[in-house]
Amino acid sequence: MDQYFLIIIVVAFAAFMFYSSRKRKKQQTETASQMVPGARVMLSFGLYGTLVSVDDEKVTADVEIAPGTVITVHRQTLSRVVPEETTEAVDTTVTTETEADSHVTELNGEPIYGERVEDVDSTKRKTED
Repeated sequence: MDQYFLIIIVVAFAAFMFYSSRKRKKQQTETASQMVPGARVMLSFGLYGTLVSVDDEKVTADVEIAPGTVITVHRQTLSRVVPEETTEAVDTTVTTETEADSHVTELNGEPIYGERVEDVDSTKRKTED
């Protein structure tokens, strides 16, 4: 009975590996089909740019990271294609002077996280001894 259980586990593991391999290959072909010149891409190290050209023979890609600045990278560093609607972040926060002043006054008198405090009043410190 134990042998059948072991065989079933091995077969299930092999089927899982086969399924995940097929899924990964399908995802790679979809990504490769989207990697056309003019596409907005993210490199594996977090740099965003516009794909200028891909050289399959040399396995390189030219990416424009700023106007007039083109870098050549290995093709495997092209991580993913970024959708156009998420490329530009818009800052919608509005800070008035009173909000900024209240934030500063909240911090006055209290140590900021990681700040060393020389004069610590023992009455302010709450410990369970």
